[in-house]
Amino acid sequence: MAKTIVITVPHMLGKDEARRRVAAEIDKLKTAYVDKLAHSEVNWAEDAVDIRVVALAQEAKAHISVADTDVRIEILLPWILAGLAGKVESQLTTTAKETLALPPSRKN
Repeated sequence: MAKTIVITVPHMLGKDEARRRVAAEIDKLKTAYVDKLAHSEVNWAEDAVDIRVVALAQEAKAHISVADTDVRIEILLPWILAGLAGKVESQLTTTAKETLALPPSRKN
């Protein structure tokens, strides 16, 4: 049975900066991993993106919505990858929080 992961990460960046960072992270992951191992499609519609990745005859889909104060990530894993959902959710949560974190404040 397929498994859905839903993560909502709050941010204080504003929608435009959050979208820019999400787009940059997607590009980084595509270049580093997905394009080497799989076929992927990334389709933006304003402040939301649909992602489809096919590898080893398995398809995973994601929908990411960027709002003023949070980013919602929903991923549908095929049944064969459902057992990895906990690890995927943990890594995704960490990466999303790091991507959306404010830069460290500078002390004079």
